[in-house]
Parts: sequence; structure tokens; C-alpha cells
Amino acid sequence: MKIFLILCFSLSLFSGYSQIQKGIVKDASGISIENGYIVNKNSQSHSHSNEFGSFSIDKTNPGDILEISALGFKKANFTLKNDNAVFVLEKDIYSLDQVVIQPKLNAMNVISKIDLLTAPVNSSQEVLRKVPGLFIGQHAGGGKAEQIFLRGFDIDHGTDLNISVDGMPVNMVSHAHGQGYADLHFVIPETIEKIDFGKGTYYANKGDFATAGYVAFQTKEAVDKSIISVEMGQFNTFRTVGIFNLLENKKNQNAYFATEYVLIDGPFDSPQNFKRINLFGKYTSVLTDKSKFSIIVSRFSSKWDASGQIPQRLIDNGTISRFGSVDDTEGGITSRTNFNIAHIKPIDENTFIKSNVFYSNYQFELYSNFTFFLDDPINGDQIRQKENRNIYGLNTEINKKVKFNETNALFQLGFGFRADETTDTELSHTLNRSTTLDRMKLGDIDQTNIFSYLNAELEFGKLKINPAIRMDYFKFNYQDKLVATYKTQTENKVKFSPKLNFIYSQNANFQLYLKSGLGFHSNDTRVVVDNVGKDPRALLEQAKQILPTAIGTDFGTIFKPFRRLVVNTALWYLQLQEELVYVGDAATVEISGRTKRMGIDFGLRYQLSDYLFLDTDLNYTYARSIDAPEGKNYIPLAPDFTATAGLNSSQYKGFSGGFHYRYLKARPANENNSIVAKGYMVSDLNINYEYKKGTIGITAENIFNTKWNETQFATESRLKNESQSVEEIHFTPGIPFFLKAKVTYRF
Repeated sequence: MKIFLILCFSLSLFSGYSQIQKGIVKDASGISIENGYIVNKNSQSHSHSNEFGSFSIDKTNPGDILEISALGFKKANFTLKNDNAVFVLEKDIYSLDQVVIQPKLNAMNVISKIDLLTAPVNSSQEVLRKVPGLFIGQHAGGGKAEQIFLRGFDIDHGTDLNISVDGMPVNMVSHAHGQGYADLHFVIPETIEKIDFGKGTYYANKGDFATAGYVAFQTKEAVDKSIISVEMGQFNTFRTVGIFNLLENKKNQNAYFATEYVLIDGPFDSPQNFKRINLFGKYTSVLTDKSKFSIIVSRFSSKWDASGQIPQRLIDNGTISRFGSVDDTEGGITSRTNFNIAHIKPIDENTFIKSNVFYSNYQFELYSNFTFFLDDPINGDQIRQKENRNIYGLNTEINKKVKFNETNALFQLGFGFRADETTDTELSHTLNRSTTLDRMKLGDIDQTNIFSYLNAELEFGKLKINPAIRMDYFKFNYQDKLVATYKTQTENKVKFSPKLNFIYSQNANFQLYLKSGLGFHSNDTRVVVDNVGKDPRALLEQAKQILPTAIGTDFGTIFKPFRRLVVNTALWYLQLQEELVYVGDAATVEISGRTKRMGIDFGLRYQLSDYLFLDTDLNYTYARSIDAPEGKNYIPLAPDFTATAGLNSSQYKGFSGGFHYRYLKARPANENNSIVAKGYMVSDLNINYEYKKGTIGITAENIFNTKWNETQFATESRLKNESQSVEEIHFTPGIPFFLKAKVTYRF
């Protein structure tokens, strides 16, 4: 492999570049435009702009006409006058005419870009719903990370979905509540510029938790206008957002500050008393060597009460309402402080390096009671999960383009690390959020992941072949503070994850792809280091389960049969190795056997007129345990059919808005399908009017006032007056009809 790389880099120095011209695509404010599409009208050769807005195009000479287009900008023709020219595009009303299906592994990102432009989000929870087929649910008063469903996975709070913001990881390894816990509430939705996502195990730069897929958010480099926004609605809802441009008319420098404050009681009989404040600042500078440097600082904190999950039997007998509670002392406090420094530097016309270094401090304290009086008939079963965490990390990637005769190649070599250090990660049995009855688990976790990857993209005419290999090294340390003798339990593991993808691009309107690869998610440190009393065969089996492997493949298309219609389809399969799962709510370990999932994805984006857009996504999944007998092999809560659709209007005579619905079919809640989690369909509507510097808007959620269960589980519980426990659906009710109004002022 090393010899091959050296040969590639050496050949690049001697390859001929005759008739190759270079340029940069920017907007009127000087910000680089990534993914611009450049076509030589004379030779019909084409190219795409990179992170710097830079491109190189062959078979091109001074005097040729270049047609340049990009999503959200007016298509324009330019006469090429000299090499390294700068081409400025004007912003335009968004149109599907501007969509170009690029020959990239993550070409599906065009879908999220379309959706973000036609239907902006207004809450941190909603941003994940921009990933086609992804569903979320909240079941702890608004402050807890959402439960996630994608491709037949009940991902819990992030176990099988790698989530990042500006290159900084969101998932928490070995978290007090659950592995991969991903709390996105530190993101202010109005600051989001781009949503990069990919389903499956095919991406070399995505490691831990990237089994069902990944979602990478990127915040804006700059804001055109400062804004102040105020929302008020039912259930004592109040939200205000301020975004302030700090460096107006500064060449090559941008900075802005954003803040968000949220209050809401929710529809529950016991108010949520939810409060959250977010602070976010970002500075970006283009240096004299054309490199880009940015600093991001953010902070969020929240506090809330929760009614928890309620048993169906209490609703059926009329003891409580759908919005009642058994134990309304649940809730929590959480906060996160982030520092992120990023640098992208061009080395030469074909090489650049990008890096980011990050640090986060994270505090978490959660009170829950899922089983009521099952284990403790006197005091109840309330638990506290708590941790104090520091996260450090680095990501670095070198990008190198080379050309061998008529073959273009791109190589990406990446390296990085992530270190998590927690103090007093705790699970305790508590009473009334004030008295500690029993400490069930208490210890310090120190987990390190060092990784490297090599990704190659080789173009052979219309075919791109993408082989890649990723290596991860994990070091797990745990110091149990409930044992009398100090001892650090330790384990380590190396994982190799090869990928091989094929992309066939007939033209800028059609792509056919075949993806394949191995991925994984790490297990909780407390499971990994638990070797006491095990024989060698058991230890060997556990070694396989430290980083359980996911094997996946996708076969699909993205195409534009007409200029204002984009369609995507996929057939896919994924198999996950047996794993040991640490149950953070009980400090126990469960064996999860091998599973398989297969399915069909279908998506459509259609522009009916200059201002009216239609979108829909349909997703079918067949998910089963491999080793369990027929009839007892269902995967609890795995969705088998989901559907979403929307009709959006964009800036027609000052008006904008849309109608959306989401449908989740009923699904098994346990392994033998004897308990069923009810399905639902919920519809939302919003309308906005923009006049001069102001916008007013009204949003109505659940416009048909559907009674729906946002999250639900098959849980065994016992009430205080019951002699026997009952296993049945326990649920958190979804919000009823909910109306809120919004006023925004730009200056």
C-alpha cells in the first residue's frame, strides 16, 4: 500500500496538465461556493468546486465559455480570460433546475440541501428529521436526547448513528444513560448551513457508531443580516433567538454570535418547567495563503421536570389522563461547553489539508422511574444517572488529486484521536430526587480511540471506484469506586474496516451506485473490562463483542428524469454481529444476538412551480434476529414502514410555508410480537409572511389533534397498590394540537 501511494504521488509530479485551467467560485460577499458545477460550453468538459470554491477543468483554454451553476445561485456564463480567475455568482430563488447530481459517495446530500432550503427547521429536535427515513421521539420532558429510529434500528439515543457538528463528535461513549448518547440540543437550528448524511457502513472517515449511518452538521460561516426572533404559543411556550453579525463589511473575515432561550411547560398535567439557554459564537478568516481558519465557542444548559412513561392500563381504567403521570419527580439537568478550532490549508493546486481540534466539558444528571414499585415496593424505583465528562480530540485529513493520462484520482489520508474522561459516572437508586438509597454503579471511565484511514477515488470515464480502509485502536479503562481495593480494569482492541464502492455517472442527471463496507460501534467500557470469573473461551467470545461488526451493502440510483424532478431509490442489506449491551438504567448486561436488516428506500423531490415544492420519502425494512426461532425473532421497536411527505411554498409574494406529515407503522414491542407499539400519522402546518425587514409566522403542530404515542416500550412494572407486576406498553404521549406564533426582525 505504501509503495502504491508513493508511486501515485510521484506520478502526479510528472503528469501532463496541458489545457487545464483553474478558477475559484464565490458569492457576492466573498464566501467560497462548494459543489459548484462548471461546464466548458466548447469542449463539454466539466468540473466541481471544492471546499475552497476552487476547481480545475481540462480541455479548456482562455477564451472558452464556462457555464457555472450552484444550488441557490443564478446560473451564469463567463468568458475565461486567464488562469486562477475568480467567478462570482448571484444568489437566486431556489430551483430544482440548479440541482446537479455529483459523482460522489455522498451525493444524496443534495436531498438534505433541498429540504433545508424549502422547509427550514426551527428546533434542534427537527434537524435530524431532515435525514430521509429518520424518525425521533422524546420521552423525558424535552431535555433528554431524542430516541432515534433509522433503517430498522431502534438506535436508542445514538448507538448506531454517528453524529457530529463542525467535525466535533456529538455521541458520548460509555455514557451514564446509554451507549452513543447524542444530545444535539446545543445546536441553534438557525445557524445550520449544511446537513451531510449517509446511510450504511461505507464511509472511511466515519468510525464509531456509523452502522446505520452518519449525520454531520455544518454551521454557517457568516450571516447576511442580524436577526431577532420571538415565538410564543400554547403550553406556556416561549422561545427567542438572536443572531448578530459582528464584522459587517470586513473583507476575508466573518464573525457572528447567536443565542437561544426556550421555556415550555408542555401539555402534561404536571408542568415540564423546561428551560434551556444556548450561546454560540463563530469567527472565520481567510488568510493570505488562501487557507481558512475558524474558531467556534458554544455553551448550552437545560433543566426540566418530566412525567415519564405511563402504563396503558391506567389510561384504560381512567385513573389518569394521557398526559398524567405515576411519578412526576423525574427530570434532569444537563450542560455542554464546546471549543472547536478548524483550519483548511491549500498546499498546492491539487493538495489541501484540513484539521480540527476540539474540547468539550459535559455535565449530566437524569432522574427516571420506568418500573414504579417493581423492585422497591416501599420507596419506588427512581434512579439517578450522573456524569462529569471531558472530551478531547483531533481530526486531520490530507486530500491529494493526481492524474494518470486520462484517469483522475483523489486520495484522502486521515488521522485523529478522541479521548473521553469521566469522573463519578453513577447509577443510584434514589427517592424524590434528593435521597440516595443505594449506589448501584460508580466509577471513572477513561476511553481513547486513535484512528487512521485511507480513501481512494479512481475515475475511469463515467465509472468511479472507491476502495478504502480504516483502522481504529481503542483503549478502555475503568476504575470501580464501589470496590474496596483500587484497581484499574483495562482492555484494548484494534479494528480494521474495509470499504469498496462503485459509482456510475451517466451524466449530471443520473447516478447508479453499489456500496459495500464493514463498520462497527463500540461497546460500553464497563462491559468491555468485565473479565472477572470468565473462562478463556468466554473471554475470546467477548473480545469479538468489544467492537461488534456491521456488514452492509447498498444498490441504488439518484436521477433527474425531468429538470424539476429528483428521484432516489435504494435496495440495502445490513447484518450486525452479536454484542453485549450495557443497560444503563439497571447496571446489567444483556446479550444481543446477531441481527439482519434489509429494505427499500424511495424518495422524490418535485418542483410544481417556481414557488411550490413537493417531497416524499418511503422506507420499508425487514428486521429480524438471526439466531432466534421463527416467531420469536422480532427486533423490538424496529420500524418496518415509515413515510413522510410535504408540500412547501417558498417566497411567493412574501408568503412561504408548508404542510408536512410523518407516518410510522405499528411495530413489535417485544421479540414474539405479543405486545405491539401503536403506529401514528401526525401532520403539521406553517405559514409565514415577509414584509420589508420583518416576518410573521404561525405554526400548527398535529393539526388534526391525533392521539399518538411519541415513544413506547414493552415494560414490566408494578404500581403501589398492585400485588403482581404487569408487562405492557408504557408510553410518552405525543403533543396534541399545538399553536404558536413567531415574529422575526432583520437588521
